Amino acid sequence: MTTSSKKLGVIIGVDGNLSQVGMYSMSNDSEFLWQGEILTGPRMGAFLTIIQNDVKIIATVASEKIIDQQNSVKSVEFDNRYHKNSINRVIILKTKGVIEGGKFKVTSRFVPMIGNEVTLTTKEELNSIFDLDSEKDSIYIGKTILEDQPVYLPIDKFFASHIGIFGNTGSGKSNTLHKLFLQLFRSKYYPRPINQVSSFFVIDFNGEYTSDYSFGVKKEDKKVFDVKTGKNQGDKLPVKREYLFDADILSILFDARPATQVPFLRKAINLWNENNFEGYKISKFVVGTLKKILTSGDDASADAKDNWINVAKKYVTNKSLFKNLNNLVYYTNNQTYVYRNEQDEKYYINNKSSIDQIVINVLKLEQIEAEIADYFNKAGEIEKLKLHLEFQKIHQSAWKSTNIEHLNPLFNRIDSAFTSLSKVIEVVDSIDKCYKTMNIICLVRANQEIKRLIPMLVSKMIYDEQKNLVASQSVECTKHLIIDEAHNILNSDYRNNGDDWQDYRLSVFEEIVKEGRKFGFYLTLSSQRPADISPTILSQIHNYFIHRLVNDKDLRMLENTMPTLDRGSFQMIPSLGQGETIITGNAIQVPNFVKIEKEETNRPKSDDVILTEIWKNNLYF
Repeated sequence: MTTSSKKLGVIIGVDGNLSQVGMYSMSNDSEFLWQGEILTGPRMGAFLTIIQNDVKIIATVASEKIIDQQNSVKSVEFDNRYHKNSINRVIILKTKGVIEGGKFKVTSRFVPMIGNEVTLTTKEELNSIFDLDSEKDSIYIGKTILEDQPVYLPIDKFFASHIGIFGNTGSGKSNTLHKLFLQLFRSKYYPRPINQVSSFFVIDFNGEYTSDYSFGVKKEDKKVFDVKTGKNQGDKLPVKREYLFDADILSILFDARPATQVPFLRKAINLWNENNFEGYKISKFVVGTLKKILTSGDDASADAKDNWINVAKKYVTNKSLFKNLNNLVYYTNNQTYVYRNEQDEKYYINNKSSIDQIVINVLKLEQIEAEIADYFNKAGEIEKLKLHLEFQKIHQSAWKSTNIEHLNPLFNRIDSAFTSLSKVIEVVDSIDKCYKTMNIICLVRANQEIKRLIPMLVSKMIYDEQKNLVASQSVECTKHLIIDEAHNILNSDYRNNGDDWQDYRLSVFEEIVKEGRKFGFYLTLSSQRPADISPTILSQIHNYFIHRLVNDKDLRMLENTMPTLDRGSFQMIPSLGQGETIITGNAIQVPNFVKIEKEETNRPKSDDVILTEIWKNNLYF
């Protein structure tokens, strides 16, 4: 049953969406007890209702002031006098929308008019504003700060969107991120269907979400990849062959120089992908390179043979097989290689001539070829690629078309990168059964090189998989990418500063945030420095949780990218307490100030360190 609410005042002025209310009394109570309900009083940010016939216009308190009816503001007595016959209270309201037919909606069809009465907003009206109906497909997230009203977020509008969670360290953003998805997996009807058709990937830089019960997902439906690049062995991430063996990705990973090193890598990787090498095939190819070097005379570089031997020794166990090769002597005058054995027998390899079988036997080329093939067949995918690249360096530089000195610095970086990659990557043909419903990729023990690579590589791979799966079809499955501390990998400061890696990575994520929604791919970002994130990415976020932020640069970035946040709410951001957040975006009609409830046990490993507790535990040691 609808009841009348307490009348507070009357509209005495209207200017756009701002209205002045002359209050009937000077009461400044923060709360009122009215007809059995405790209602929020007319204070900053609180809701009030403007009555206009059968329509209720909903507004919030933007500011307030007093008017002295007897003396000017300049009176020296002003501050000492305070009685009903002298001072009136005036409140400034900002219109938010209307309640019509019991439903709240944002519209400019109805505007306040002078003479409209203003009342307290009832619980029933608040329910309409917040659209509170726990029976709908929604999740409970917390209570509003001013009204103490429960807040339910609609599952469809929130989780089928890109989400941004921003706040300073210690403001509660990690708890909000975890609580959001924890409540999804606690929802009444959907945990089982989610396991069937949706996948979640969490990029966890600080190891906050690795506990057994994180996100409320059962152990059998969750996989934690503890990625390590140190001495101890960690988990390996399954990555499809085509994503690791990609010329663009490897060029950026190895920091290849555009003039000489990038063309080398493109040619080598194209050859690798075209030939689908196995042991016998690649060993014939690389030994064929040596044979061509030996029969090219002065066309080949003087050190080409020795360079080939130095590479081959890495992959051949029996080093004695190279003894006769090392003793080959090249005579420039007749462009001939000559081997002389202990019996002073000579064996010749002439320019532009095929090598006799007896010479092949003497030089042990077939045994070397067999050992290279054996190594290749037993090696992992990354080691195989490394072998191919090293022999390609010899092949492409042997005939002076490429200066080997330009490639050597590249291979120093390749050695370092492949050492790290071999510890964290498992190359697979398909990832269909490699990941589970919830996948936590923990990078706290990874080096910077891997922290740069893994998020981009995994994100591009799962996004392309999803896109190919639903292209030209209706979306029947979804993928959700969650990146904590997103400023680590989405910083736009290095764009156009010669950082090709950053340009490529930002391009990948900008495509995801622009196009992902139509393919059922949704991004959630959490960061303490939103100003460091690419504006293009931020502008595509649909729903926001804003915790306390005090840096002017961060605040300006949010002000420019969040059209749904009004000025009054924006000004409250620096004064939010721990766990308090402003929820705004396409999924809700008005910004909500909410206290996110903290889980007692199942929460991220992000609690503040209590130094005195640590020190007290060691008082007597």
